[in-house]
Amino acid sequence: MVANTSCGSTIRLTRTGAAWMATCVAIGVFVALVIFMAQNTGRVQVSFLAMHGRFPLALVLLIATVAGMLIVAVLGTARISQLRRLVRRRGR
Repeated sequence: MVANTSCGSTIRLTRTGAAWMATCVAIGVFVALVIFMAQNTGRVQVSFLAMHGRFPLALVLLIATVAGMLIVAVLGTARISQLRRLVRRRGR
């Protein structure tokens, strides 16, 4: 991908640049999550399968966020592995 600058020259977008932008976005999301959690410290009733209890809302949100991140990481890893196998097969 190529980006145009105001002086008419072009700059190629790189993986490093994309990784930097993803890192900046992730930091912004993390800061927003921390602020949200700090404002929601009240205890809530939680029921999941056969487990019941009262926990701070921030803790419940943190656990739900981490669980979601793990699910995305597992599915992403599976998809990347699938694509790599496909590329290897077609390369032969």
